[in-house]
Amino acid sequence: MIKYLWLSIFFSVLIWSGINPKDSYTWLLEVAPALIGLVIMAANYQSFRLTPLLYLFILLHCMVLMVGGHYTYAEVPWFDGLLGAERNNYDKVGHFFQGFVPALIAREILLRKQVVNGKAWLVLIIISLCLAFSAFYELIEWWVALASGGSAEAFLGTQGYVWDTQSDMAMALVGAMCLLLLFSKLHDQQLKAIP
Repeated sequence: MIKYLWLSIFFSVLIWSGINPKDSYTWLLEVAPALIGLVIMAANYQSFRLTPLLYLFILLHCMVLMVGGHYTYAEVPWFDGLLGAERNNYDKVGHFFQGFVPALIAREILLRKQVVNGKAWLVLIIISLCLAFSAFYELIEWWVALASGGSAEAFLGTQGYVWDTQSDMAMALVGAMCLLLLFSKLHDQQLKAIP
């Protein structure tokens, strides 16, 4: 029942985001990770079912991507000048989730596969993986910009901010640390319930 609700929300937001997006190319680039994630989760659903907490946050992250794809990250309503900023900061929400959700994914895989001994090593490896993933995503943005020239501006979402790449990675780091500080206990409880 829950999986059908999850899928209903996912596809409802996906369809909404694909109706008259601001820029079709940007929409495709932004929703592609959500679609890839859906395929990976579907392929592994029987053999490696995830915790409810992880499914929830993956769905929220996918929704962030789809909203950003619909409007472009520089033009999402309600995020212009937020907290006195001179730019639209929806991009920072996306990069926060880019650290938060991969931290939970890494935590779940590392603990369930018993890859790491000791909490300090677990935290170090999770944060390192999240920063590596964030840096890789910034490289993808750069490659897309090189390949498509000026049409990548909406995908990059830099809005003229010279430190955009660094602040994006910092937000991913903050997201990963918030996940570890706020949700580790709940995640541990849900992991114990998995057979």
